Amino acid sequence: MTNLKIPFGELKLPQFPVPEGHTVESWLRAACQEGLERRYGTVTRELQDRLDYELSVIDKMGFSSYFLIVWDLRRFAVDSGIRVGPGRGSAAGSLIAYLLGITSIDPLRYDLIFERFLNPSRKEMPDIDLDFASEDRGRIIEYIREKYGHEKVAQIITFGTMKARAVLRDVGRVLGQELPVIDRLAKKIPKVLDISLAEARKMEPEIEKDLKENPPLQELWDISLKLEDLHRHASKHASGVVIGDRPLDELVPIAVFDDIEVTQFDMNILTKLGVLKVDIL
Repeated sequence: MTNLKIPFGELKLPQFPVPEGHTVESWLRAACQEGLERRYGTVTRELQDRLDYELSVIDKMGFSSYFLIVWDLRRFAVDSGIRVGPGRGSAAGSLIAYLLGITSIDPLRYDLIFERFLNPSRKEMPDIDLDFASEDRGRIIEYIREKYGHEKVAQIITFGTMKARAVLRDVGRVLGQELPVIDRLAKKIPKVLDISLAEARKMEPEIEKDLKENPPLQELWDISLKLEDLHRHASKHASGVVIGDRPLDELVPIAVFDDIEVTQFDMNILTKLGVLKVDIL
């Protein structure tokens, strides 16, 4: 009755609007060339070679529009008097990001490596975090909606999962077991990031002792093992925004939280789908 095909690995970047007579590639080069002269004054062979290399990689991987979109967002913020961070992470290794003003650190001065940010051997979407003043984050998102179309922009869903301590407490409440008893068991879970119930039982001998001596706790544990890591609730991602090359409901399922459209796929699946994700931090 249905024939659903979901193509993975195909880029679905929105086309950044460029002046007549330009492609996104030629417009990116023009903006970078102007930035090269503005930042350095004298354009040496080393500078030109580094720029040409980065542009060739970005062009080959199909990411020219991405850099123009990020450049435009930062430029809008600066022009609007919104405080913007200097850039961070591996994007600081890109000369192009520096020339466009996306980052404020000269990668050549500090011998930063472009391939740590974008490597032609790995077909992965660039990931540039944009830091804006928290009180103005809504203005940035609204600008994105106005520029690319409300139907093409949404925020990203995130799922809370039932981790070791939380699943014990949730299941214990449903079973009607005494809260102090459940709490004592949950507190015996070692404080290790993302530890599982099985790992906790091996690491903490007192857990094994409690389960053997208290059959209701063993029942609680067995049910919790089956529910561990399942999604507990959904919420809106703190910073992720998606921009589609077409109405997003043609690409991903959409939900509405408090009058805000969010994707029903999380950020990991969106990356595999090739949809543009921007972190507005």
